[in-house]
Amino acid sequence: MVAQQIRPVAVPRKTRRRGDGRAAALYLAPASVLLAALLAYPIYQLVLISFYDYGQPQAAGNAPLVFLGFANYTDLLSQAQFWTVLGKTIGFAAACVAGSLAVGTGLAVLASRVRSLPRMLLFLAALGAWSTPAIAGSYVWLFLFDTDFGLVNEVLSGVGLPFAHHSWTFGTLGAFGLVAAEVIWCSFPFVLVTMYAGIKGIPDEVLEAASLDGASTWRTTWTIVLPMVRPLLMIAGVQSIIWDFKVFTQIYVMTNGGGVAGRNLVLNVYAYQQAFAGQEYGLGSAIGVVMTLLLLSVTGLYVRTQRRSAAWL
Repeated sequence: MVAQQIRPVAVPRKTRRRGDGRAAALYLAPASVLLAALLAYPIYQLVLISFYDYGQPQAAGNAPLVFLGFANYTDLLSQAQFWTVLGKTIGFAAACVAGSLAVGTGLAVLASRVRSLPRMLLFLAALGAWSTPAIAGSYVWLFLFDTDFGLVNEVLSGVGLPFAHHSWTFGTLGAFGLVAAEVIWCSFPFVLVTMYAGIKGIPDEVLEAASLDGASTWRTTWTIVLPMVRPLLMIAGVQSIIWDFKVFTQIYVMTNGGGVAGRNLVLNVYAYQQAFAGQEYGLGSAIGVVMTLLLLSVTGLYVRTQRRSAAWL
């Protein structure tokens, strides 16, 4: 008797889920068609050019195309510089992602505990950094850390530290650190807004119970808040990986095209140099394909994370 009462209930649920899926597909169809139209042909051309000896003579129509197959990929993977640049890119992106998550999450916890006026000022400052164009922000940071007229060198040397006429962009680690700081500055607001929304979604009863049990602010944050917002933290982290892995503007502007002797090259700038400065468009396209495959793997992780956290969201 109980089974007969329960069985009819399951049918409308399945029907409703199928209907929701169809409605979601219809809503996403226009954006999917637009994205396919904008991305399919460029990606096709990128992959196609990577199989040819394609330089400036071929682009100008003064020389025939020569099919090379996977020769560009073989040449690329056999270059020691490519693996060096790839390692630096991964290390640089990892530092930027860790810094963005740490700063954004810490400020989100702070914003959830302060009054409305300090919180509003914090969000205004963060959104100001977020809305600043990358090239404008890069030049502002270069001016602040300028060797002769930078405010940072003036302040540090004024308190007795040996930073008079110090060059922040000459050394490899110093230049990467400066660029990473600028990237974190313009990236942490996304994490801040995302994590703040997640923290505000935690029931007040949970935090009040922790407070009544005598848990400190640090213990409450570490053992209650962060585990409950972990799905959002994962999504923000994967999204930050995608953004920071393909940084171009900050590196190109702040290190003058990749630093002294290419010591601060990342994959995006390396591909630009090979394709446009070296006029080896086939090799540059091969680098672009490799980057696309790496980012697609990260995007797959991102989609998988979203599906796992759908029930929580």
